[in-house]
Order: sequence, then structure tokens, then C-alpha cells
Amino acid sequence: MYKKNFPAEHCVKAALIVLLFALTACIITLSCVPPVSRDALVYHLALPKLYIEHGGIYEIPSLVFSYFPLNLHLLYTIPLYFGNDIIPKFIHFAFALATAWLIFIYLKKRLDDLYALLGVLFFLSIPLIVKLSITAYVDLGLVFFSTASVFYLLKWTENKFRLKYLIISALWCGLALGTKYNGLMVLLLLFLSVPLVYLRTTPGETRNQFRAAGYGAVFMLAALLIFSPWMIRDYLWTDNPIYPLYDHWFNPEESAPAYSILTIMNFEMRSVIQEEPWWQIALLPIRIFFQGQDGNPRYFDGKLSPFLFFLPCFAFYHYKKNTSGLKTEKFFFIVFSLLILFFVLFTTNMCQLRYIAVIIPLLVILAVFGLHEIGGLCKELKIPESLSAGIVSVIAFSMICLNGVYIMEQFRYVDPVSYITGRTGRDEYIEKYRGEYPVFVFANKNLPEDSKISGIFLGDRRYYSDREMVFDIGWLLKTIKEADTPGKIASSLINKKKITHLLVRYDLFDEWVGSNFDDKTRNRLSIFLKTHLKLLFSKSGYGLFQLEKRGSS
Repeated sequence: MYKKNFPAEHCVKAALIVLLFALTACIITLSCVPPVSRDALVYHLALPKLYIEHGGIYEIPSLVFSYFPLNLHLLYTIPLYFGNDIIPKFIHFAFALATAWLIFIYLKKRLDDLYALLGVLFFLSIPLIVKLSITAYVDLGLVFFSTASVFYLLKWTENKFRLKYLIISALWCGLALGTKYNGLMVLLLLFLSVPLVYLRTTPGETRNQFRAAGYGAVFMLAALLIFSPWMIRDYLWTDNPIYPLYDHWFNPEESAPAYSILTIMNFEMRSVIQEEPWWQIALLPIRIFFQGQDGNPRYFDGKLSPFLFFLPCFAFYHYKKNTSGLKTEKFFFIVFSLLILFFVLFTTNMCQLRYIAVIIPLLVILAVFGLHEIGGLCKELKIPESLSAGIVSVIAFSMICLNGVYIMEQFRYVDPVSYITGRTGRDEYIEKYRGEYPVFVFANKNLPEDSKISGIFLGDRRYYSDREMVFDIGWLLKTIKEADTPGKIASSLINKKKITHLLVRYDLFDEWVGSNFDDKTRNRLSIFLKTHLKLLFSKSGYGLFQLEKRGSS
């Protein structure tokens, strides 16, 4: 960014370090509130809580998420066991810091420590990374393990294909697989890359195709070895080592599972359901860098930075003048990122940017390379050095400021200060974001421990319930349609599902009833609600009902 030994360089370094500490302090502050994020309450914290209550991992057929790999969830069980559900956020953030360290080491070696610090600050302040850093999810673990695997694969190339670096890369990839199924994309691409990188970088006279295939096999076997405990568990439970993915391959005679990560005809869904014209769908790979919005699946439920789109383009300005090693790395980064991006675009509805989080560190590195190349371009154009430094500094400042605006917005939304200072209590804070929480509190205090609650339109959020919860709106729909009397509806709920209580969100339930049943069925359901349910507690549009069987009416 500045010429070596230029006096301003030390000031810039100091400023970047101060900003890094400030950013870290902001993320820690934003994390010091009770968990209210949807997936944390549905899955990432709810599962460890169930395992703690049960005394170990066990099969939960009603929770398809329980079949997923759970590396980070095992870490979360430790603080949850001691009654702390905020520390898991810090554990998750630690993986962002570890990834930032990998970025720093890489950029310091290829450029200098000034650009390395900028890369770290840019990465940690990207809105999606900030959002993940203050939630108890698992995506940052996947990002770290995947990035480490990529870097050790490059190190394997640098060190004349020493086998230990390839195995270390594979072990990191195996840990990525054990964190989230999205790691399968990383495994596939790196497995294919191993022989290709070997053949591309090895002189013709020493090139050996059998050795290339052997390296690929070693990588795959080592990665799967680390991942194997979760594969064995799922195979014993379901006869499918990666359940629920591709279940029709492993169990062809059985029906497909209710949940599948791969979504068919996702472009048609955007066209029909979200009413997007063809040109907007065609621009999806570009729109994700500009149109992200938290909590809005249409706009990818997350936010990136437009600089992740623009600056990597400049990284290839002097591509032909780069060393062969740097050429290979840049080429690998961009191809890997594009393949992941298009794989996600063509196999999901792209409703969450977290699906492509693994490419963010690589795009950050390319963005920093691009910024460095802009400085070189200014020099070629014979722009005065002070002006060139100013141009680069303005771009860098804009990168960080744009992300800083998002962080300030998070302080307004998360409002951690009121909770940390004690102005807002824990229950009051959670209720502000989760309207069903007061009903859970009532149920936990007043219902028998053997109660079984059917949650209706709660978004499967079960973490704050200390009573058994079931979520199966499809089964309820079928039961209501098939039952010819109100009593049979109650009988099915009580005898077949052993349900004792219903927890209902009123507005969505009313909308669901109006759009799914005819007048006769609605009348029968209305009688059931009046004669077989007893309201125990209601607040904020949610109600807890006791289910009673009254004859066969």
C-alpha cells in the first residue's frame, strides 16, 4: 500500500491493528446476549441440549438434522452442560479468528504484513462473517477447515509433493466434512484437484499419471477416515452413510426423505414463487455480492461486499508476470470459488449465503491481490506515488467503512448494551425476538415433565422448551383431513403421537386452516378446538392448550 520504510506505513499498520481490536471487541459485545437465531434454536444448540439430557448421542428419527455430522456440536455440549449458551458463540467466532490467521500468514508471505493486516480486517468485517461470528452456528468451522485444507494442498505443491502435507490437507478436509455436509463439495473439488495440480506443475519427463491417481486416492481415503465415525453412525441407523443425502441410492425401495439439501428446479422456484424475471435469475452470481439482506431468503439471507466482486478481477492484471507458483494459486482460488458458487446455484435455491461461505477467504485474498495490483497499475500510469497511495488507501478505507456500517446496524438490532448493563433481563431480551418464549417459560414451570407438546408453526424452534417437542405439520394436515369426527382428531393426537399439549402460533394457523380445508372440514376442526382443547396460557400471538379426549364426539 505504501513504499517500504515510508513513514506513513507505520501509522497505517497501527491504525489497522487498532481497528482489528475494535472489531473484535464489537463482535464479542454483540455475542454477549442469549441465543435467538433460528437455526441455533432449531438445531445447533437444541441437539446438544437433547444429548445432554439423554446422556449421550442417540437417534432421533423425527429430527432429520440429528443425522448430520456434529463436530462443532460436540464442542457446544461442554458449555451447555454447565448451563452457558453464550460461550458457543465465542467458540464459533474462534474459527473466524483462526481463518483470519491463515489469511494473514498467506498474504504476509506473498505480499507484506500491511496487506496481510488489511486482508484480516476485511475478512472479519464482511457482514456475513460478522453475522456468523455472533451466532452459535457451524459455518465458520467449515470455513476454517476448508481453508486450511486448501492451503496445505498448496503447501504440498510448494514442497515437491511431500506426502505429509497432502495427508494434513486431507485431514483438514475430513474435519470439514465432519462439520457440515457442505464439506462434500470441498472434498470433491480438492480430490479432483490433487492429480490435476500434480500433473500441471510437474515437468513432462518426471510426470507420472499413476502417481497422480495415487495421490488422489490417498487424499480421499485420509479425508474419509476422519469423517468415518459419522458415516458409520448413519449407516448403522439408516443404511445410508450420508443420510439424508442421496437416500434413493442407498435405499432405492424406500421413499425419499422429507428433507434434502439438493433442491431440484431451483431456478423455476425463483421464477414462479418469487416472480423474478429471467434476467435477474441469470444475474444471480453477481447479485449475491450486492443485494444481500439478513433474514430474507429472496435476497440470500446474508450480506457480502461488492468489493469481493470487483477487486478479484484486478488480481489477474499482471497474471503473466507472476511466478509460476503464484499463477497456480490465483488460478486455483478463482476456479475453486467459481465451481463452488455455481454448484450451489444449480443445486439449491440460493436462499442462504452461508452455503458459499467457504469461498470467502479465497475471494478476500484475491481482493487484496487486486488492491495491490491497482497500486502497480497506478505506477505504470506514472501517477505520483503519493496520489497512488491515496487511491489505494481510499479503496481500502471504503472496503472497511462499508462493512462498518453493517456492524453499527447490528448494534441497533441486537442491542447488546441493554442486556449487558442489566437494563433488560434474559427473559425480556429473548421475548423481544422470539414471541413464543413466554409460552415456553410457562410450560417449563407448570407442565409435568412427561408432557409432549406439538409445536404448530413455531419454525421448529425447540431449544427453550424443557418438555418434549414434536413438529410435524404434514402429519397433522393428513390427520385432520382423514378424521370424520372431532373426537377422532383428538384420538389420533393422543393415542398415535402421545401428544398432551399443543403450542400454536395463531396467525399462521388461521391462514393455514383457511387455505387447506373445505368448509365441512373447517367446521369439524372448529368443534375439535372448542371441545378438546383447554387454553392454559396465551401471549404475543401464541397459545398453549391442553389436549383432552372427550368421548367420540
